Amino acid sequence: MIKFLLSLSLLSSSLFSLTAQEKRTNEQVAAAMKKEQRYAQEQTFYQGEDYNLSDLEVDPNIVDSIPSLEPDYDFDMDDVYSD
Repeated sequence: MIKFLLSLSLLSSSLFSLTAQEKRTNEQVAAAMKKEQRYAQEQTFYQGEDYNLSDLEVDPNIVDSIPSLEPDYDFDMDDVYSD
């Protein structure tokens, strides 16, 4: 009777460990597949097939009308080091 209970407990623990290992494996495979899908989406974007940057183009005539900005301070460290 003890051998039967011992073998039954070993069988159940081995089945439990197999199902837990299978579950972990399936989770890891699902995570890897999700990562690959994201990588595939990024690669199609980076290859330029889906680029549409025409809304972000700047008119060269407007660039000429923008005044250049000069800094309004004179950074001179001579007065700091003078005695």
